[in-house]
Amino acid sequence: MKKILFITAVVASIFIINSLVRSIYDLWGKQDLITKAQKELDSEKRENKELKSKLSQAQSSKFVEEEARNKLLLVKPGEEQVIISQDLLSSSSAKKKPDSRPNFRKWWDLFF
Repeated sequence: MKKILFITAVVASIFIINSLVRSIYDLWGKQDLITKAQKELDSEKRENKELKSKLSQAQSSKFVEEEARNKLLLVKPGEEQVIISQDLLSSSSAKKKPDSRPNFRKWWDLFF
């Protein structure tokens, strides 16, 4: 009788321990889930803050005026609009190749 009672207690203890181990494992998994969600929340808050600053910048009159000038090509009364072609910009910004001749040769060509 004592043996049966002991075996029953051991089996019940094994089931209880197994249940506790599973619960602890589930809690650790949920803790990881909470940590990931917290990181995602922090990144979303940062993005929200950046978007709010961009929105406040876009709502300013200075930004609206700048966009109207640059993208819509609008001018204020009394101003003149000047449009420079891309060809002229690219030709003026094109850099000359440096002269690879030695200095004495450049002086020689300059004087003779």
